[in-house]
Amino acid sequence: MHMKVPLHPGELVRDSIDELGLSVAKAANRLGVTRQQLHNVVSGRSGIAPEMALRLERALGGSAEPWLRIQMNYDLARLRGQASVSGVTDFTRGAIG
Repeated sequence: MHMKVPLHPGELVRDSIDELGLSVAKAANRLGVTRQQLHNVVSGRSGIAPEMALRLERALGGSAEPWLRIQMNYDLARLRGQASVSGVTDFTRGAIG
């Protein structure tokens, strides 16, 4: 069964900074990152790393963990559609050796 890939968390970051009336440049400045770094996140070119999640926690409130969960769910959904696990053997069936 094919699962739909969830939104990239950068889209949620973009929505948050838009709601606050901030440009990417101004938001990047307040986050303490370069404009290019933030642009890469909001455009889906880069993921949200733990450090960025902590910066978002400080800047937007809430906690870093949801940002990291959203990123992990996005990454897993994308990889499930692409990754080949054909060479992997089920450890629970048969002898391991």
